[in-house]
This record gives sequence, C-alpha cells and structure tokens, in this order.
Amino acid sequence: MTESVPLIKPLVEQRADPYIYKHHDGYYYFIASVPEYDRLELRRSQTLAGLAEAPGITVWRKPETGPYSDLIWAPEIHFIDGTWCIYFAAAPSREILDDLFQHRMYALTTTAGNPQEGDWQLAQVDSGIDAFCLDATSFAHRGERYYLWAQKEPGIPGNSNLYIAPMASPTSIAGKPVRLSIPEFDWETVGFAVNEGPAVIARHGRVFISYSASATDHNYCMGLLYADEDADLLNPASWHKSPQPVFQSCHQRGIYGPGHNSFTVSEDGERDILVYHARTYTEIEGDPLWDPNRHTYIKAFGWSEDGMPVFGNPAEP
Repeated sequence: MTESVPLIKPLVEQRADPYIYKHHDGYYYFIASVPEYDRLELRRSQTLAGLAEAPGITVWRKPETGPYSDLIWAPEIHFIDGTWCIYFAAAPSREILDDLFQHRMYALTTTAGNPQEGDWQLAQVDSGIDAFCLDATSFAHRGERYYLWAQKEPGIPGNSNLYIAPMASPTSIAGKPVRLSIPEFDWETVGFAVNEGPAVIARHGRVFISYSASATDHNYCMGLLYADEDADLLNPASWHKSPQPVFQSCHQRGIYGPGHNSFTVSEDGERDILVYHARTYTEIEGDPLWDPNRHTYIKAFGWSEDGMPVFGNPAEP
C-alpha cells in the first residue's frame, strides 16, 4: 500500500527570499524577491494563511539607471524604534558596470503607521567593505541592535561570508564588521562557495543564526550558527557552527533547494514558524536565478531537549 503523504503547498507562489514579520498592530507583513527583481512589494494580513491572497502593494520601484537600478534582491521589513525599515540589495545598471553582480545594500525608511502607505526615504547602508554584499537583517539583543549580512571580502576565496556589526541607526553601522562564518564544508560549496541569507532567533538560552549555502538550485540548503545568550556576539569565538546542514532538499517528496529563510510565530504566539523558499523540480534551464519558481513555504518547527531547533523535513507540514 502506498503511504498517504499530505501535499505541501506553497503559501505564496513565485516569491523567493521570503520575510514575514508579525507586528504589534496584529498584522503579519510579508515581503520577498519578485521574479522580475524590479520592485519592492508588501503584503499584510492578520493571519499567515491570509498572506496568500492579500494584495501586494508596490512601495518602491527601481529607477531605470543608476547605482541601485538592477536585480533588487532579498528585502526584509523591520520596525526599529518607531521607524519602518526595508533592507534590500541592488546592483548598478548595465550602463554603469558590465558585471551585474556588484550589489550593495540599501534601506528604505518611513514613520507611517501603515507601511503600505508610507512615504519612503532611501539610504545606502555602508558595510565598511567596498565589495559585493546583500541579504541584510537586523535584530536586537540585550539592549543592543545588530546588523547581520552576507559579503564578499577581497582576499578571501568564495562568493560570500557572514558578517555582524552593531548599529548606530536603522541605516548605519557602528564599528568595523566582524566576520562570523565562511563557506568551508562540502555542503556549503556546491556550485558556489556561499554563506548568505542569515536569519536570527533567540530561544532557550541561545542566539541562533540560520543561513543558506551553495548554489541556488537543488543543492541550496540551510546551516546554523549559535552562541550563548550571555556571550559577546561580536566575538567570532562565541559562535559555534553545525558541521551538517539543518534543512535540505527532500528528493523523495519533491521539495528542492529550501533556504533563504526567516522566522515568525503563529497567530496565538505559541509556535515558532520557519519561512523559506523552495522549488518543486530540479530541471532548471539556464541560470537558476532567472527561474521564477522559487515559492514561499511555511512550517511549524520544534526544539530538542537540549534547546536546539528541529526544522524537520521541508516536505512535512
């Protein structure tokens, strides 16, 4: 007898690099990379399921030319000291550089009550390293706010590493960036040597950073860093790295390349929710970045007895 397997459906189709934030106004806010890489589109709903049908409001569209006019990637929305902030990465137009992959990081800010109706102001976020950078996130811990991102550092082989710095404001860092992780394991270096897409969750006496590794095809997967909650988060020695991926393709049930995740909570606040993108096939024509079918999925996850996250299988509800 064939085992009955529930069909895992995307929450939102054709939305990669998904980020969901639950605000104190009772709404979930959803933002992600759109297939055209040309705009920032924001949805909101009072339920997670409602995000699937919620209208996507374009809050910013790229200019035709200039330093931030191509490949708008991996936006996140945060609320920091009364200010809404959307972090994203953008590349210069081809009229400026032939190499498209010269992203830098930017931030949009507004103090509007409803960010879908905000008057947004644009600023570049200088990482302190003048090289390819992307996938910024922000988190607060023990009264300090941190900026966390992926970056190519000259002199280090590979495509991107993970860096952290304290923040001076929602659009600027204070001090020099601190490198936390480089691609070093086999599963981090398939196709490309990548550590990117960091996301933070603090539970059970630890601070966890999930991240994504390898090329954006079926080899894409998630790794994990963790530190004691009392540790100096700006000291690389405080962080431990899982030697194995913590979330990866399920070939048996056809969910491939899960990654670039974020975290949120259920409507009742009782369950932790993993938000990620994945594909349902492996046969990709051309560069995987131009394949539009990275879909947004969500799943509840639990914790082991020793306080480590247990993400399970992407093909499980």
